Amino acid sequence: MKIFKHVLLALLFVSVGAFAQDTEEQEKPLGHTNQNKFKQLYDEFATPNMFRTGSGAPGPGYYQQQADYKMDIEIDDEKARLYGNETITYTNNSPDELTYLWVQLDQNMRARDSKTPLINSSGFGPATTPSRVATTYLKERFDGGFNIQAVTDVKGKELPHMINRTMMRVELPNALKTGGQFSFKIKWWYNINDHVKDGGRSGYEYFKENDNRIYVMAQFYPRMAVYNDVEGWQNSQFWGRDEFALPFGNFDVNITVPADHILDGTGYLTNREEVFSKEMMKRFKKAQKSYEEPVLIVNQEEAEKTEKTKSKEKKTWKLSAQMVRDFGFATSRKFIWDMMAVKLDTKDVMAVSLYSKEGNPLWGDWSTKVVASTLKSYSRMTFDYPYHKAISAHAPMGMEYPMICYNFGRPNKDGTYSDRVKFGMMGVIIHEVGHNWFPMIINSDERQWTWMDEGLNTFTQYVAEQDFGEWYPAALSPGQTKYPSRRGPAKNIVRYMGGNQDYIAPIMTKGLNTYQFGSNAYSKPATGLNILRETIMGRGLFDYAFKEYANRWKFKHPTPEDFFRTMEDASAVDLDWFWRGWFYTTDYTDIGIKEVKKYAITTTPNEEGQKLAERYNRDPNSLVYFIEEGKEGYEAAAAANKTDAISDLPTVKEFIMDNFTSEQQKEMKSPKYFYQVTYNKPGGLVMPLIVEYTYADGTKKKETFPAQIWRLNDKEATSTIASDKEIVAITVDPDLETADVDTSNNSWPKEVKDSEFDKFKNTIKD
Repeated sequence: MKIFKHVLLALLFVSVGAFAQDTEEQEKPLGHTNQNKFKQLYDEFATPNMFRTGSGAPGPGYYQQQADYKMDIEIDDEKARLYGNETITYTNNSPDELTYLWVQLDQNMRARDSKTPLINSSGFGPATTPSRVATTYLKERFDGGFNIQAVTDVKGKELPHMINRTMMRVELPNALKTGGQFSFKIKWWYNINDHVKDGGRSGYEYFKENDNRIYVMAQFYPRMAVYNDVEGWQNSQFWGRDEFALPFGNFDVNITVPADHILDGTGYLTNREEVFSKEMMKRFKKAQKSYEEPVLIVNQEEAEKTEKTKSKEKKTWKLSAQMVRDFGFATSRKFIWDMMAVKLDTKDVMAVSLYSKEGNPLWGDWSTKVVASTLKSYSRMTFDYPYHKAISAHAPMGMEYPMICYNFGRPNKDGTYSDRVKFGMMGVIIHEVGHNWFPMIINSDERQWTWMDEGLNTFTQYVAEQDFGEWYPAALSPGQTKYPSRRGPAKNIVRYMGGNQDYIAPIMTKGLNTYQFGSNAYSKPATGLNILRETIMGRGLFDYAFKEYANRWKFKHPTPEDFFRTMEDASAVDLDWFWRGWFYTTDYTDIGIKEVKKYAITTTPNEEGQKLAERYNRDPNSLVYFIEEGKEGYEAAAAANKTDAISDLPTVKEFIMDNFTSEQQKEMKSPKYFYQVTYNKPGGLVMPLIVEYTYADGTKKKETFPAQIWRLNDKEATSTIASDKEIVAITVDPDLETADVDTSNNSWPKEVKDSEFDKFKNTIKD
């Protein structure tokens, strides 16, 4: 029946379409510009070149700079102060000569004269707490900026330099040519911030009861800025929100802390036998072969004993890392330390946790297992984790660095905890460990394109959370069948998408300048990718393209265009319409059913059909006519269809006999019900049209029209149905796959739903 239906309808609707086209050409306004949602993104995308190809892959001329660091760091635990000396060796792989270098001084955001507090409007509310008044208006601001003591060449000769808030320009004695290297030294110190009281992405947490601190350290050293083919120096100021753009390099870092501290961080611990006891070495070797349960390197009893006394001695921990873009470490005498091995396809790596007794039993039960699960999930979606370990360190924040991240989640003092605390901890660990891929290895520019690390990572986090719930069902609460992910499913973004447009910005906006940062940079891009994977592309095509992007750009600097182009290049799916709507606008999805018309089929010419036949010089008696319900002749035609097979109608039977073999005729169906459904799109966002039909016998059928159904009419789309069963209901997006902000228009017959007030009244009656 497929061929039969298409032949009949093509005759009628192609003719009507031709007439409509003539009309459109006559009424075409002067000065018309292409505003079609399916317009290709040539205007928005950068022109492909030798550095970045049109396919989204690095070009033959692609380059990136390298910055290698040798550092000696010491923490003064009494003063909560960090001292540092570093030697930076900078390699110029670009085709350009450089006359100066830009260095990032991110801690200057905390300097007493920082402008960061002044970039936001402020006002007085009707009431607040005394402590907030004291903190905001009475307390002198903490001074946590860098104190740069010296900038010299390796021979000690001073180098001219200029500090502009969070950026420092270092003048080179001679132009640095292509392939050249330049080494220079910086000496500095700064006061470490209490990140619990004063905020921040690193710092210490103070425990008054035993006068101890947990340090989680990052942005603690002057770091090289990125120089690339896209914009030259990326020397955008750090105002506190947008994160970082950094080149890759090698690190050798010696960190001196009190002798009773436990420390771990980015890189291999090269003097393990010096800083480990014999018992710790024995436990470490056991952990390297333990794939099911973590092994305690330092247990809680030992940690509690250590935190009661303070050593006056010092110990230096030596860490070495290759091809990383940054460095972080955590240190405290309060740390419990456990590890387990994780088997990936190509290697074994270590999952590690550092936490204090305040984190138990939650952290001891789950932290390292969550790290292990995350390593497996992300490796499956991208590439095997290239480093030898991944550390989750306990702190009341969430932040990430190569091989180490800082994660919140603390039970009550009696050891109990809610689902919110448990899944909050698990979710943040998955997210922050996942940042090893985005952007620590797939090294996008966080300061310009926050969504490229947060959004892509939040999407992969959703996949990893679902994996974790499947692999560790004991982590779920009674009644739960899967991990309760907060971000990812389309229905969870509806409130944001349908919100006040005055406070929504396109994803393709610098993170500092967006409203509702979490929804804009995390939730919306992650949800968009989930819709691509589950609804538009399918998992097979999406996963292949996503993995291709990850492998093309690991240990490199991708841009948004590189991602967009690769996803299309590796899948043969034209997604410009999707990128345009979801990433470049604040349009939202709202697709509904405008009307449903029922038709009966007849061979008796009607007035409209006769006019059409005459116009195209057709014999009216050779055509089949559709009569809309309620119009003259409908009842008779409908009755005929329900009592006789449609193939018994004279002209149709004659048509079949003349054009199809007997075997082909046997395969044809005889539809008795005909419908024309008009869908509208009050929301501006283009999406596939997902429709579910419910039949009189209770069965259902789901059909997905590609997004291209809107390509010629952005407001309405019409479909015709020839069915051998009566349709009693039609639903658009029945499984809430497209983030439709208004489902009240998604059903036929229209569902009558109680208003919020009616629901309230009903609860009173009950």
